[in-house]
Amino acid sequence: MWFGGDNSSGAAAQLLSNLIRDARYDGLDPEHYAPLELERALRAAWSSNPATINRADRLLSEMFVAYARDMRRTPAIDMIWVDPELRPANASPRQLLDAAAAAPSLEQYIGDLGWMSPIYAGLRRALVEGALTSQGEYALLRVNLERARALPAGAGKAVIVNATAAELTMVEDGRVVDTMRVVVGKAVHPTPMMAAMIRFTSLNPYWNVPADLAAERIAPNVVKAGAPYLRNKGYQLLSSWADDATVVDPATVDWSAVAAGKVNVRVRQLPGPENAMGRMKFMFPNAQGIYLHDTPEKKLLGEDSRMFSGGCVRLEDAPRLARWLYGGKAPSTSSTSPEQRVDLPRPVPVYLTYLTAIPNGGSITYLPDVYNRDPAALAALDQAALVASR
Repeated sequence: MWFGGDNSSGAAAQLLSNLIRDARYDGLDPEHYAPLELERALRAAWSSNPATINRADRLLSEMFVAYARDMRRTPAIDMIWVDPELRPANASPRQLLDAAAAAPSLEQYIGDLGWMSPIYAGLRRALVEGALTSQGEYALLRVNLERARALPAGAGKAVIVNATAAELTMVEDGRVVDTMRVVVGKAVHPTPMMAAMIRFTSLNPYWNVPADLAAERIAPNVVKAGAPYLRNKGYQLLSSWADDATVVDPATVDWSAVAAGKVNVRVRQLPGPENAMGRMKFMFPNAQGIYLHDTPEKKLLGEDSRMFSGGCVRLEDAPRLARWLYGGKAPSTSSTSPEQRVDLPRPVPVYLTYLTAIPNGGSITYLPDVYNRDPAALAALDQAALVASR
């Protein structure tokens, strides 16, 4: 694998040796991967002795697997793993070796850290090259490198939403194919870090208004304008949060008490032009009630800072995302029936992440810590490193 055919120059082998030597940038101990033994085996391999070459080749494969598996460990971040199979630490030795052997160029695969996200590779490169202006930047790269550890690498489609940039990226086979602006959670309702599988689209959805938002946004308007406000905006009052809930007369509720937070109510908005979900929402069922959705409020997408939601992600162009998810043809929205479920042919991973440092060509772009998560993340990373050193 490392010395035959197109790899006879040994360039890929030397690149791996260099990566292992700098493994501290990955939060790993280089000594775990026998760097001196590896260097000796590489030098001996040039003797053209088949046994020596085979020994070096086997050692390189063993150290590659050990190093790559440790790099793809589950990161020490506050990530909600809705679908456990998306945890990065489950690649087998055979999967790692097969992926490396199948790469068009093993040298490029090793140099680009092909088993990791390109975002991870770019951040690591900046750390190794030391193109930093302060200790603060060094700390930020460490924190974001750990977050990038959770992001996907390799074949297939994936959606990445970076809350700090309020941007969604569509990735296919490791390449960015499209991006769009999004609106994410405001500081009091932050969009969580989450990894899940988008499983279906709901067309003409209801909007089940969270109780706190019903108190904050709806009840004061009902107090002011009465029940006509609810009718004009397409809202219904329901008896409970159960599946068999029935529609209730809004006159039976003390809306002043709802506005004051003393009474909780379930309000839903019917499908239509006023509906906050727009024409469709993309579902990756989770206990937090987070999803991606269309929006009629396009004006907010023109803002530089796009933190206006209650935690879910509003999309600049939901039909465009749908076309990509469904392989070129979005589900038809011609029917007005509510809550039409259209399953994806194959579930697509979505990663809601929080990167305050991202690679940008040969440099790093730093973004505001809008949810003030970096200090706690750095403290947790330092504590994990301290425990590991013991």
